[in-house]
Amino acid sequence: MAIRLIVKEPDEVLHKRAKEVTKITPNVQKLLDDMADTMYDADGVGLAAPQVGILKRLIVVDAGDEHGLIKMINPEIIESEGEQFGPEGCLSIPGWNGDVRRAEKVTVKGLDREGNELVVTGTGLLARAFQHEIDHLNGVLFTDIAERVYEYTPEQPRRELENR
Repeated sequence: MAIRLIVKEPDEVLHKRAKEVTKITPNVQKLLDDMADTMYDADGVGLAAPQVGILKRLIVVDAGDEHGLIKMINPEIIESEGEQFGPEGCLSIPGWNGDVRRAEKVTVKGLDREGNELVVTGTGLLARAFQHEIDHLNGVLFTDIAERVYEYTPEQPRRELENR
């Protein structure tokens, strides 16, 4: 496991569509593990492969709930309902938050690190994190869809902001 460098805006890789993973190799599995280590090291809730400079459809998410760490390959939202509106931050855009409208509940389908189908339904922060990370895979940043973007106060922990 290793901590990877998190790519920061305005790096072009953040604005490109990631490619589907067609074969799960030890390198793909190691990348998922490295992404989780990197996310935890940065005190994040989620991380997408483009954020570490790799244009593959991979995400890791841990919203601090009963689902724990989720590592997903080729994730796609297959169902969504309701609405939530609130602040989001991003490890690739440090120092900024934005008020973003998202679905309150989503069901996401993809593959786990072994290639087995994985279907997860999440609400609240987990739903927000899934949508945020899948947006990254499509080259979309929260600043592209936020109704308002603003600096956040450094003494306020990121996780606290994301849980509001």
